Amino acid sequence: MQTLNEKDLCFIKENIQTNYDFLTTLGKIPAPSHQEDKRAAFCKEYMESLGAANVRIDAAKNVVCEIDCEGKDQVVIFAAHTDIVFPDLDELPMTIEGDRIAAPGIGDDTGNLANLMMGLKYVLTHPGSCPYGLVIVANSCEEGLGNLDGTRELVKTYGEKIKAFISFDGYCPQCCSRAVGSHRYEITIRAQGGHSYANFGNTSAIKFAADVIERLYTQEIPGGDKTTFNIGTIEGGTTVNTIPEKCVLLYEFRSESQDNLMFMANQIESIIEEFKAGGMDITLKTLGIRPGNRAVPPEGIEEMTARNAEILSQFWEGPLDFNAYSTDANIPLSLGIPSNVIGTIVGGGAHTYDEWIDFSFQETGMKIAISLLKEYWK
Repeated sequence: MQTLNEKDLCFIKENIQTNYDFLTTLGKIPAPSHQEDKRAAFCKEYMESLGAANVRIDAAKNVVCEIDCEGKDQVVIFAAHTDIVFPDLDELPMTIEGDRIAAPGIGDDTGNLANLMMGLKYVLTHPGSCPYGLVIVANSCEEGLGNLDGTRELVKTYGEKIKAFISFDGYCPQCCSRAVGSHRYEITIRAQGGHSYANFGNTSAIKFAADVIERLYTQEIPGGDKTTFNIGTIEGGTTVNTIPEKCVLLYEFRSESQDNLMFMANQIESIIEEFKAGGMDITLKTLGIRPGNRAVPPEGIEEMTARNAEILSQFWEGPLDFNAYSTDANIPLSLGIPSNVIGTIVGGGAHTYDEWIDFSFQETGMKIAISLLKEYWK
């Protein structure tokens, strides 16, 4: 395991203000999934300002920086995502009170991305080499219906060359090596509708929706790994005196088990077909699929996780968080690529407009990020 030396610690101290400037600038730039253009442009320019020579924005709006990749058969990818859950396209609000910085998405994932950029600066300013190509990415589309398109594009580009994938996301002391997969659907129901008095007795989309909801909430759940489901939104109807013609439900299910996910996928399709056979006008549209774990864990994943956990434990007192999460690592984990998701920040309120981080922890976050990079850049 690589340790930080006095020169490394001086670099970190000297770049605390640099981290702050990057964080507070990027944290105001809006970046809904699929609309990360402004953040991507900023990150590309920032990487180049650090001296990175091979930076590009790919088809998925990932900002990709390759270091020492030429002639290498394998690459190691370090990533942190640019998108946030909020749809805002105007400058994001930010409040700063001492070390507490609050803004939408400031922790998920802007604070982690700031630490990754400091890691990139370290690599670019400290001579070294890596037996593999090193790829540093500010990736897109991690949140919600971004459907992990950024990571999918990275896998499409590098494929079997990816030796390891490490994402900076979540809060310290997260050290995730397991994927919670999910399937998300839009269920649309149509009916006759009409005037609530004059056409009383006509079929109602909301009544049909209630039947569908009742069926879903009494469906069979596979055994083994935890499997959950949820109807998150219901939209439909026109007015209180109108029989609804249309109702739309957003539905998802989750599990670590790929087998359980496929069981649930087959079951929702079967349930929809049951209602169709009974005369209901109902359609099912897939919005996004995140794969879960393979039946056989990726070779080397236990060794990688143990090594990264040992690094993390240098900077965190107490137990680490090894729980499964739904992250960018879902894609490489599902393909047998050793992957970890590691939190390098402290904060709270994720996915709220009041999300915040404690900037005083960013120095420790940089120590974590650089220590992880030093496992490869020596």
